[in-house]
Formats: sequence, C-alpha cells, structure tokens
Amino acid sequence: MKKLLAIVLIAFMTLPVFGQKYAYIDSEYILSNMPDYVEAQAELDRIAAEWQKEIEKQFSSIDSMYKKYQVEAITLPDNMKKRREDAIIAAEQSAKDLQKKRFGKDGDLFKKREELVKPIQDRVFTAIDEYAKEKGYAFVFDVAGAMTIIYADPKWDINDQIMQKLGVTAKDDAEEDD
Repeated sequence: MKKLLAIVLIAFMTLPVFGQKYAYIDSEYILSNMPDYVEAQAELDRIAAEWQKEIEKQFSSIDSMYKKYQVEAITLPDNMKKRREDAIIAAEQSAKDLQKKRFGKDGDLFKKREELVKPIQDRVFTAIDEYAKEKGYAFVFDVAGAMTIIYADPKWDINDQIMQKLGVTAKDDAEEDD
C-alpha cells in the first residue's frame, strides 16, 4: 500500500512538469554580439595588461635587487646584509600586496568589471526575464555556464529573440548583409 501511495504521489508531482515550457540561451553568444560588451571587455583586458606589466616590473626590480645582493653578500657586514634582506623582503611584500589589490577577489579589476560589465549583463538578464514572462517559460537555462546540457533542441533556443529585444544584431547576420 505504501509503495502504491508513493508511486501515485510521484506521478502527481511530475505531471505539472510536462506542462511547463523550457528554453535556453547562451549568454556568451549574446554578450559577444553586443558592441558595448565587447568594448567593455577590451577595456578590461587593456587595464589588466597594464596592471600586469606594472607588477612584473616590480618583480623584475626585486629580482635584480636579489641578484645584486647575492653578488655583494660575501663582502657586506652582517648589519648591511640584514638591511638588504629586509629591503628585498619589503619590496616583495609590496609587489604581492599590489598584485592582490589589483587582481584579488575584491580587487581593482573586479571592481572595474562590476562598473563596466555588470550593467550590460543586467540588461541582458532583464530582457531574458521579460521575454520568459511574456512567453510563459517556466525555466530558461544558460548553456554557457557550468551547467551541462547534453542535448538542446534548437526550437527552444531563444538567443535571437533576446538579442532582438536588446536591439542587437548577431555578428554572423551582420556579416551576411555586407
């Protein structure tokens, strides 16, 4: 009796699932077709490269300090050795701190990304939300992220509709028009 009740309960719980509509998008595809996103990403890449060069320059300077110290260490008095070692350690710590400040979890690059990219992503997600509500979708999956979808029927792909809602033309379509 308990087994029958469990089977009936499972059947009733799964019935509503069949009436729901699903769709999927590829957020990377949509974003890569948005000129303002591409520009923001290019700006982030430029800034990151600039900051990386700044950090590499500091580490290169520290490396030179250390090599010079190794050559001169034999002739230096102990108190001078200690000062040089402390200076090298302090410079290395300063470079690591800068690296963390620029590229750390809540670092400058993260903040710049929030400033440049998040408003664009918010526009996309708002368009997805509005479109999903208009069309009565229960779920919209993003195939670009960590979620693994083994198969997706193209009839449920709403990328083009979302891009249309955002006023964005796919790069492939724009190239065909030329």
